[in-house]
Amino acid sequence: MAGRDTLDVAVDATALMGTRTGIGVFTTRLLERLGARADLTATAYATTWRGRGRLALLVPPGVRTVGAVLPARALHAAWRHGPIPPVEWFTGRTDVVHGPNFVVPPSRRAARVVTVHDLTCVHHPELCTPHIRTYPAMIERAVRTGAWVHTVSAHVRDEVIDRFGADPGRVVAVPNGVDDIAPADPAAGLALAGGRPYLLAVGTVEPRKGYPDLLAAFDRVAPQLDDLGLVIAGSDGWGMESFERALAGCRHRDRVTRLGWVDVAARAALYRGATALVYPSRYEGFGLPPVEAMSIGLPTLVTAGGALPEVVGDGALVVAVGDVDALAEGLVSVATDDTVRARLAIAGPVRAAHYSWDECASGLVAVYRQALLGS
Repeated sequence: MAGRDTLDVAVDATALMGTRTGIGVFTTRLLERLGARADLTATAYATTWRGRGRLALLVPPGVRTVGAVLPARALHAAWRHGPIPPVEWFTGRTDVVHGPNFVVPPSRRAARVVTVHDLTCVHHPELCTPHIRTYPAMIERAVRTGAWVHTVSAHVRDEVIDRFGADPGRVVAVPNGVDDIAPADPAAGLALAGGRPYLLAVGTVEPRKGYPDLLAAFDRVAPQLDDLGLVIAGSDGWGMESFERALAGCRHRDRVTRLGWVDVAARAALYRGATALVYPSRYEGFGLPPVEAMSIGLPTLVTAGGALPEVVGDGALVVAVGDVDALAEGLVSVATDDTVRARLAIAGPVRAAHYSWDECASGLVAVYRQALLGS
């Protein structure tokens, strides 16, 4: 260690180099807080050659950067089979290395912590890209070689212990935080939605997010919802064909607005102007958009996919995964039932207050110290 109470921590910051969806937000918020602490020194590295040299421009203040020695696919292929190259080859000596995106490198001496956000790669490999389908082997090797596992929910902690036979004492759940949603003019959200009141869905468009079910449910109840529209804000992911087929077959597609990725200001305006948030995911390890919506009292509807019931508690309406009828009924409730809407407007912020990025970072520093003592 750099001193009796000071840790040297190396963190994989590759997720900062693309569109910052859930894992990118998690990594950013963690590094912001690590860089501001006096009890550790934080180093960011990236396992990619795309945009190499840009990492120093992307990390928060107080975080130093180093470069990787090989492209990500080559590194991951090597790490699936053995302990070469160790992380110290490109970070130098460090006490702890943290892989916040399912993969933690081998090390010579450093304690190792890997974050597992969900086990979609195990439960629903058909919803994953070929690269993500390599994650189970990476997680299994990390567990077998003594890495500590951080999960973002108790649900995923239990899954990791059950699926990989991990030592329960070395698997720690520390939940995500939630960003403050900035004040914004609801009229700006309405303008983005085309001028009509709207239900909002936020998240990358990919098979796991359940958008075809949402489109089918919206189609069923659109006649009951007057002129209410549906806005889907999120980057194009893989497997867009199923979404495009569902949208093409939607009888009320003229009331569906597809925005793609939106920046922080537009996202805040969309939240502030929405009638309700809908999150129809088939499986989640946490789920940031529902908590963001709940934090401002926006009535929220989620499916019971993975950890979502644990995360939202009584702060959102929960329906079964894949049940289009239940999802349709839920849409009507959060859009038109004044009793339901009033209850969620009160319960949502109370539940969302459980989640703090400061507490998340402090919890992870405690995991780093446990890992160093127990490695």
